[in-house]
Amino acid sequence: MTSTFPTHLSTSVNKTVVVLGATGQQGGAVAAALRADGWGVRAVVRDPSGQRARALAAVGVETVRGDLGDPESLRAAFSGAHGVFSVQPNSGQAGAEVTNEDEVRFGAAVAEIAERCGVAHLVYSSAVTAGSTTGVDHLDTKSRIEAHVRKLDIPCTIVRPATFMELLVTPEMGLDRGHLSFLMRPDRAMQFIAVRDIGRIVAAVFGSPDRYAGRTMEIAGDALTGEALAEDLTRAACRPISYSRLPTQDEVLAKLAALVDDGRLAGNANLDALRAEFPFLLRFDGWLAGPGASLLDETLRSSDTGIARR
Repeated sequence: MTSTFPTHLSTSVNKTVVVLGATGQQGGAVAAALRADGWGVRAVVRDPSGQRARALAAVGVETVRGDLGDPESLRAAFSGAHGVFSVQPNSGQAGAEVTNEDEVRFGAAVAEIAERCGVAHLVYSSAVTAGSTTGVDHLDTKSRIEAHVRKLDIPCTIVRPATFMELLVTPEMGLDRGHLSFLMRPDRAMQFIAVRDIGRIVAAVFGSPDRYAGRTMEIAGDALTGEALAEDLTRAACRPISYSRLPTQDEVLAKLAALVDDGRLAGNANLDALRAEFPFLLRFDGWLAGPGASLLDETLRSSDTGIARR
């Protein structure tokens, strides 16, 4: 008799995936998607008593104390786990307290310890620019980690997410003043992905290891020009939003803009194939009407109420 039990649930029953960065955007989305698919989730956190860690525990995530710089804590966290989701902080993040060498060391250590602990599947979150030398240090770290992971004897899937849709509606992007400034030219397209969808893709990867182990996947949900972004934001905000390219006097911004122009940071995912494989992927207008609605509203209200920028 043919079983009607969903394949992804049969894969996940009584199995645990360790999630790094679960108190952040990507890790948080992965933890939520894995829980929804029936996996046990173990989050490695610096402080289990912290607010974000307690919020994870409240929805059924096991939280364990650990630190990327403490191999022994990672060994304890990975013990008995089926899978590990690996993402590291990097020096390009606001307020980051890590160096580029820290990121590479942490990414390599996670993979090595997962291998030694007998983890069945490692998923590493990289960047769309990986595989080339960009001259931007916090991007080139991803290529170095990928190369190290591939040398190890552990089934691994590498995902390379496009730029997060969430980044477009942070206060720093200028929406509170009726304007969006970003990296691409007004008439050139760039790919984006909702963080929620990164989590759902990773959960699907863990649910079908035979299909995804050994693959490197560039992932995105939409591709839009600057002008198209402004049109979608204008409709969602019910107020005019214009677009212009960020000024590139800053050396790093100039390099990032050049990477968009040559396509490496703009993204080259096959969107039609991805949508066929992952039908849940959100386009930007759908994200604005769904998960992004509250973020957009918060940013717009900062101009209406005088809330200080974060």
